Amino acid sequence: MAKHYFGWDIGGAHLKVAKLGEDGAIVSVQQIACPLWRGVGELSRACALLNFDIAESDAVHAVTMTGELCDVFDDRADGVKQIVDRLSPLLNDRAAVRIYGGYDGWLNPEQAAGRYALSVASANWLALAAFTAELIGDGVLIDVGSTTTDIIPIINGEVQCAGKNDASRLACEELVYTGVVRTPVIAVCRAVPFRGRWQHMAAENFATMSDVYRLLGYIEEQHDLMQTADLRGKDLPASARRLGRMLGCDQDTENVTEMSRVAAFIAQAQCALIGNSVSLTTSREPTRRHNQLMVGAGVGRFVVEQLARSTGADYRSFDEVIAADSAIAEEISIAAPAVAVAKLAWMAD
Repeated sequence: MAKHYFGWDIGGAHLKVAKLGEDGAIVSVQQIACPLWRGVGELSRACALLNFDIAESDAVHAVTMTGELCDVFDDRADGVKQIVDRLSPLLNDRAAVRIYGGYDGWLNPEQAAGRYALSVASANWLALAAFTAELIGDGVLIDVGSTTTDIIPIINGEVQCAGKNDASRLACEELVYTGVVRTPVIAVCRAVPFRGRWQHMAAENFATMSDVYRLLGYIEEQHDLMQTADLRGKDLPASARRLGRMLGCDQDTENVTEMSRVAAFIAQAQCALIGNSVSLTTSREPTRRHNQLMVGAGVGRFVVEQLARSTGADYRSFDEVIAADSAIAEEISIAAPAVAVAKLAWMAD
């Protein structure tokens, strides 16, 4: 056994790293803003901000990613290669580096950056699913992140997805491009009830879902790491102004209470959007009871809890499923794929 196991989930907007001890216990978890669309150098900057040493000689580093999708790269294969090539020199050359290749298993950096690059691309959902499936029998795992939502049915302790990659998962709605931070409000709904009428919204990125959930009190400051749409403040009046601009009448919509009512409608619309995809996914096995348990992960797992309450399903957060230390339970659920890939590497040893 190695002294420490590090799980890496390298996203397009955030870097999430989990550290395990040699007994598999979670020692620490950290999330850092890492906007890879600005360039792969952002990964080096984010790594320098980690509060633990990643250059240990006897460590195992288990890596998964979605950041290869950023349009700064020529394509996904190029993105995987650049990310792997950027990460490797930051680690001790005596450490073991294992790249999660989804259905192709563990890969070394050369394999991951070469012929198996597309197996590595956006496989973090499968790492999370494979680990969670070891812990529950029937259920649906729903990871609501800053940008996307993964809906993963688990039946008899096995992952039972219709889609295998981004394209097929988008087609069958097991991957839904909606999240609670970066998603533009206009991508969730086009009109809101406002002062006695339906107010249509501008097809602009004047406000994001982080403004909505800030006004509703669901996003905590330490997890609200992305810049706002106008690059201004994250206080409630600023969030209300951005949402008001979506309505085309921002000069008279600075009332936080009124904009909070608008935000509540938009949040309800996003919950319904995710709920419809969950219903579609679970309808493929109508005789199963996997939809009677919903496991929520990600910064937006409060949406999953609301869905479970509205449908009568049981709800458990990811940190509860793995019986996590309550002191870092929040961080564990938000960085669930990083924790999962670290656990899979530890279990493999």
